Amino acid sequence: MKLDERLQNDCSLVSELTESCLLLMNNALVDWFILVPRSDEIELTQLPFSRQTAILEEVNLVARFIQQTCEPDKLNVATLGNVVSQLHIHVIGRKHTDPYWPAPVWGQAESREYSSTEIEQIKQRFSEFLKREQS
Repeated sequence: MKLDERLQNDCSLVSELTESCLLLMNNALVDWFILVPRSDEIELTQLPFSRQTAILEEVNLVARFIQQTCEPDKLNVATLGNVVSQLHIHVIGRKHTDPYWPAPVWGQAESREYSSTEIEQIKQRFSEFLKREQS
């Protein structure tokens, strides 16, 4: 599967899961992850129901990770694809204190890139979380 160029430029790879690759949006002002299912389809609903269910299990996994490690006030889960047509699912932990609240996270001028150290720490936390989930 070839990752859309905009996702490559805007994100860092966190983990390869069974159905999807998990990316971290490079904006440290909000806890924003993106799952990219391994599929040529652009709509989740075009996949066989068994694949949709398997992908939803990964969405729920990422949601649990965000809830346990980031303590959001609200979770946003979306498959918009208006700009990037490749099937991808945003799983975003929102806090009342984030600079965009309550507006959408898309199209905001203010952002802060993660440092390489911060990205590695998030990858490590997710890896540890995944091991706990699988045991």
